[in-house]
Amino acid sequence: MQPPSRQVVVVGVGQVVQRDAEPALALEPVALMAEAAKRAERDAGAILLAGLDHVVGLHVLGWRYDSVATLLADRIGAAQARPIDTEVGGDSPQRCINELARRIRDGHCMAALVAGAEAIRTRRTARRDGVELGWVRGGPAPGRNHERWGDRRPGVSPREQRHGIVLPTVAYPLYETALRARLGHSPEDHQARIGALYARLSQVAADNPHAWFPKVRSADEICTTSDTNRIIAWPYPKVVNAVMEVDQGAAVILTSAEHARALGVPDDRMVHLLGEGEATAEPWFFSERPRMDESPAQRASIDAALASAGLSAEDVDAFDLYSCFPVAIELAMEALSIAHDDPRPVSVTGGLAQAGGPGNAYCLHAVARMTERLREQGGTGMVTGLGWYFTKHAAGLYGREPGDAKPRAPAPPPRQPDPEMTDTPQGPATVIAYTVVHDREGAPAQGIVIGRDARGRRFVANTPDDRELFEAMERREFVGASGVLGPDGERIVFTPA
Repeated sequence: MQPPSRQVVVVGVGQVVQRDAEPALALEPVALMAEAAKRAERDAGAILLAGLDHVVGLHVLGWRYDSVATLLADRIGAAQARPIDTEVGGDSPQRCINELARRIRDGHCMAALVAGAEAIRTRRTARRDGVELGWVRGGPAPGRNHERWGDRRPGVSPREQRHGIVLPTVAYPLYETALRARLGHSPEDHQARIGALYARLSQVAADNPHAWFPKVRSADEICTTSDTNRIIAWPYPKVVNAVMEVDQGAAVILTSAEHARALGVPDDRMVHLLGEGEATAEPWFFSERPRMDESPAQRASIDAALASAGLSAEDVDAFDLYSCFPVAIELAMEALSIAHDDPRPVSVTGGLAQAGGPGNAYCLHAVARMTERLREQGGTGMVTGLGWYFTKHAAGLYGREPGDAKPRAPAPPPRQPDPEMTDTPQGPATVIAYTVVHDREGAPAQGIVIGRDARGRRFVANTPDDRELFEAMERREFVGASGVLGPDGERIVFTPA
């Protein structure tokens, strides 16, 4: 166990949801962060913001701040704090908490804030209505003690982009079809499995006062396509995709248990960080990895968090597994050996599709809800984060009481050889993952496949633009289908046999 002076604790959490605000009156992202930070201070029951020495402001999508962390520190009166900005990544909140915890243990940080927010709903409403937003643009520029954390490499390769893989809504369905084929499920049975999982999440969201869609949905409602639940990219209907068009913010304050008591934080507000882990996928670009039906890096981050806490998955009472898309939850559950009928919650918020997916900040909402749960019920909880396309991973283990087990080193995950990639394949080939992208009217519009050619080389390709083919790809299992490859300008086309 860490000495009492070095036990890292979450002492305050705050969340804010801005619903149906008039664009001219709506809070901008940094203002949402400041409000969440003030709520976190009130939640802690002590004066904390003015004494912070680290302030992390998570990357904001689609609105340029030169340094959101500098702006935030100014707004909350943390004049002496070191401002830290981050790169893109849904792993960022938990990864930043993990790094700050190490600094607290090493004596290089006394008290820190992590905050993030998005106001994408307001931005889109303002654009639709022709309203000019009077939000801060740019400055102030970061000062001398400023830091920037994270990896700024792009999420997709030029090869993936050429074939229409740019957004997560297209990439994750490729993983889903590969996983479905490995499990041996029919498309119908696998859709029912996804529906049951998300129906369970909707029940959690319905009890979450900060959820964007606090509504119970049945498995049939989730699986059934309609005008309001069109397919985005097969096999995912709209309601299982992370909802980005939200106005939400969250903040978490952490420090050492000793410092918290010195500041007057009551013991019943403290939740201990018991263990943490991070991992990054290799290769970086997802189509170049050895398999499309698993995520060794996700498993490694989870194993590292458990090992650093000296716990096993059976010791954890509740989870919030990053839930941008179903396959992210499914592979995390596999890594933890959690059965689909396990009674423990796999989300304490309801997930990104229903609680809300505010850009890079979702995990802060998960940590906030997990903190509230552990204060009320005790026990232990795990929060996981995920960036890009199963690329960047972070995990944290939290508990109402300090840990008392000896940390252990996790076994390194076995590494498979990276596949040889090709941009000039010809001849026979086999599909290992696929999706059909639909247009905004719900019609199938583009087929994308990842596969191997006769020499075992990996390729990314499109199918011919054929609606009958697209519909056939959604009716039957297309993983394992054989066909012929050929060039089409800069793209490769896979024509089924």
